This record gives sequence, C-alpha cells and structure tokens, in this order.
Amino acid sequence: MLKTVTFTLMHFIIAFSVAYALTGSIAVGGLVAVVEPLCNAVGFHFHEKIWKRIEGNAASESAPAHNWVHRHA
Repeated sequence: MLKTVTFTLMHFIIAFSVAYALTGSIAVGGLVAVVEPLCNAVGFHFHEKIWKRIEGNAASESAPAHNWVHRHA
C-alpha cells in the first residue's frame, strides 16, 4: 500500500511540475496534476477491457477443434 501511495504522490508531483514548467501557472499545474491521473485511470480501464478481449480471441483461436481436450491455465 505504501508503494501505491508513494507512486501516486510521485505522479502528481511530476504532472504538476511539467504543467507548471510549461505554463508558469500554479493553478494550471494543480489542475493538470488532478485531471491527468483521473484521465489515465479511465483510459486504463478501457485499455484493460480491450486487452482482455484480444487475449480471449487469441486463446479461442488456439483451442483444439475437438471439445474433449482441455487445458488448465
């Protein structure tokens, strides 16, 4: 849990620093530091859904033609 918290804090600091360096605005830096990780979380959710669908299709293509053989993951 501590690793997650420190990584999140680092992410906010980097997002703030980059936005502040580009704009010189503390308000914009703060806004980007909050909005950007939220956008990444939403993007990650959809990325995972798409990735699972791709993995599912790859697994079904490699399945044997006969149903009596099965493999354990």
